[in-house]
Amino acid sequence: MKMVMRSNYSCRLAGFRWTAVVITAITVGWLMTSANGVLHKVGGAQGWNQNVNYTEWSANENFYVGEWLLFNFDKRYYNVLEVNKSSFESCNDQGFMKNITRGGRDVYQLTEDRPYYFLSGGGYCFHGMRLALVALQDQQQLPPAPALAPSTNAASPNSLPSAKMFIFLSATVISLGLHLMWDVDLCKSYV
Repeated sequence: MKMVMRSNYSCRLAGFRWTAVVITAITVGWLMTSANGVLHKVGGAQGWNQNVNYTEWSANENFYVGEWLLFNFDKRYYNVLEVNKSSFESCNDQGFMKNITRGGRDVYQLTEDRPYYFLSGGGYCFHGMRLALVALQDQQQLPPAPALAPSTNAASPNSLPSAKMFIFLSATVISLGLHLMWDVDLCKSYV
């Protein structure tokens, strides 16, 4: 077998292309991990339904600005309305602030550092379909003390971004290493 060197121009061009691919992948990955992509499935496995204790559920969650709520429900029966505190306390669905019902798998982004109040109209609020939570600006703020102690064996949804960052950084280091190895072998070919 005889080794043949390719032209310097084609090696540089190929190296540039792979460098662009790696830089693009790193940038996209960084943007994805730096964005606050935590999604809280309201009610957990039970979703947005009657006779679910949303006070207990929310006590085991931490909510931050930029995160999302996912409401899963049967839109033939239920809806999701954002209301003020007094409407929440009295289960009043008249004069709601926002109807976020779209199709039964609805998402809502927490955009401000404030309390949020949600309920389902048509009397379902009286069967427990209401949720109050406080979104904090950042994770350095302490949330209100939970009413119930969180389970020690369940991963917090807010621990996922650090795990995603670790995976992203590991993949970046591996891809850069592969890129460097590829770049060296790219300029050699065997005949």
